[in-house]
Amino acid sequence: MASKSNNGFLILNIVLIAVLLWMVGNWSYYKIRGKRLHGALTSAEFEKDMRKAQLIDIREKKDFKASHILGARNFPYTQIKTWQNELRHDMPIYLYETGENLSIRIALRLKKAGYADVKWLKGGYGEWEGKKTKKKTED
Repeated sequence: MASKSNNGFLILNIVLIAVLLWMVGNWSYYKIRGKRLHGALTSAEFEKDMRKAQLIDIREKKDFKASHILGARNFPYTQIKTWQNELRHDMPIYLYETGENLSIRIALRLKKAGYADVKWLKGGYGEWEGKKTKKKTED
């Protein structure tokens, strides 16, 4: 009876380790791809030229409504197929989200679709140091 329990525990551990390795590998893959794109911008760099770019918040609507960078449009990453063709090819695209991995994934996809100048906020919205934000006010 104890060996069945031990086998189940061993299988569970193997599955958890495999999932953890996949997550770390996935994260590393997009970090490396992101560095090759040279698209990460610090808050200062992002804020300096964001008025000359298409500023896209790829977080979900509830996060955007709670707080966002002033002038950003909310195009959730889960709906990229519907909004991808609304972007202009002749203007830079500046992306941001909670972190960086989704921005890198979306940037790769947009580059593949022919958008030449795609950048993202290094570290995501949590690292934003700019003053131009809009926050939901309590009633």
